[in-house]
Amino acid sequence: MFSKFQNHIVSRFPFLAEKKLFLAVSGGLDSMVLLHLFKQLPYEIAVLHCNFQLRGLESFGDQEFIQNYCDQNNIPIFTTHFDTEAFAKDYKLSTQVAARELRYSWFYELLEEKNFDFILTAHHADDNLETFIINLTRGTGLEGLTGIPEQNDKIIRPLLPFSRDEILKYVQENNIEWREDSSNASNKYLRNKIRHDLVPVLKEINPNFLDAFQKTQSYLQETKEMVEDASIMIYQQVAKEAGDDIHFDLNQLKKLPNYKSYLYQWLNEFGFSAWNDIYDLVEGQSGKQIFAEEFRLLKNRETLILSPFSEAPEKEEFEIYENDTEVNFPLKLSLCNVGHTTFDSNRVIFVDADKIRFPLVLRKWKEGDVFQPFGMHGKSKKVSKLFKDEKLSLIEKEKTWLLCSNDQIVWVIGIRQGERFKIENTTNKILKIELQ
Repeated sequence: MFSKFQNHIVSRFPFLAEKKLFLAVSGGLDSMVLLHLFKQLPYEIAVLHCNFQLRGLESFGDQEFIQNYCDQNNIPIFTTHFDTEAFAKDYKLSTQVAARELRYSWFYELLEEKNFDFILTAHHADDNLETFIINLTRGTGLEGLTGIPEQNDKIIRPLLPFSRDEILKYVQENNIEWREDSSNASNKYLRNKIRHDLVPVLKEINPNFLDAFQKTQSYLQETKEMVEDASIMIYQQVAKEAGDDIHFDLNQLKKLPNYKSYLYQWLNEFGFSAWNDIYDLVEGQSGKQIFAEEFRLLKNRETLILSPFSEAPEKEEFEIYENDTEVNFPLKLSLCNVGHTTFDSNRVIFVDADKIRFPLVLRKWKEGDVFQPFGMHGKSKKVSKLFKDEKLSLIEKEKTWLLCSNDQIVWVIGIRQGERFKIENTTNKILKIELQ
């Protein structure tokens, strides 16, 4: 196995040469084999061990075992312990999910703190099969059917091509000591039930089932890559990025015979889960929205708009004082006195400086806001009606700011100046305000 493993590392992960590597080691069979293999290779390694305190003295026995092994072999080791059950209770997570969150959070903290490059875990082919079956039972797409990725950001899994039988044989041939996790014998966890009850039946039906499964996963991975390539090509035809937002042209989208698949491919990474609602949104009424934790999808006429979303309230008002020449938040404005005017952009206004009162106020618009638009003599208009005339989407409305003087609207920023503050023949001082 060692020669096969060495060739695998060199061919699949050549970029690991001269890198600093953390090995995640629990003390169990798989991770001790990973440690034994890397100990024989010319890499700079250190061990990470998490004590989740889930098995009483047994957990501390694992920690002591690994500490002793590393001390005897002059391998640097970093350990930590967690109150996993309390964390799971506080955040309403299963114990397994809580342990995973705690483990990987700590891993990434140490990567940065100790200036290491990658973290290697001991997931192998049988783990991959079990993950595939778990995903299959819950319902999944190609992402779930391709199983555990060989590399995910800074996490690398170099044992994925190797079976549990190969690993066990290597342990026996090299007299490697390891610790048995007593929880592995329990069918309380779904993964153990699959490992103990289902996988043996599959291997009984076909003794080469694991090899056949790995071939199938290889084909699925190739299909996934093809889908991703097609998705990128179609995205360029359908989507347009505007700042933090993405606009999907529904007229173009609906020409695709399988547009739902493309929507899933594009939106899945943003945390959406109500897929039927999203598909219905394509034919739904303008103004309807679907929310994920940090994003939302809005139907606006013949466009779907994906935008960041936060329930945290923004500060409502920002003041601009007479000596201020620029504003950098919540948007960029410049202010200066000028001797003449030019009207070439809705991003610039010129106002009679004697008509305004400082501090000016920047605020979001509110229902009921009324102002007199530039060019409308003696007539007022609701800001909401202006938005409707300009065909602004809900997201664009929410992003619009007002510049006010003594509660009167000087400028619906980027859209329309107020008539009350315009330049006249009697104007002595002209203030130029520009949206950067």
